[in-house]
Amino acid sequence: MKDNIHPQYYKNATINCVCGNIIQAGSTREKTGVEICNKCHPFYTGAEKLIDTAGRVEKFKARKTKGEAAPKKITKARTKKSVVSTK
Repeated sequence: MKDNIHPQYYKNATINCVCGNIIQAGSTREKTGVEICNKCHPFYTGAEKLIDTAGRVEKFKARKTKGEAAPKKITKARTKKSVVSTK
């Protein structure tokens, strides 16, 4: 086996969340920053919190309301034309 190929392991590395939560865990990095953790994630908190980039949620809601407001068009079913062969 090769010597000195493994990174340095820190037993008490700190992970800082944007919400202010600080987590102590083992890692190969001494300090790490995350955007969302178990204290602010909607799955764990039960609160609906939308994390939106580039207005995707608003676009979806606009399409949804537009689809609900417009009446659905009734289309006639297609029928096959019968082919008459003369022999």
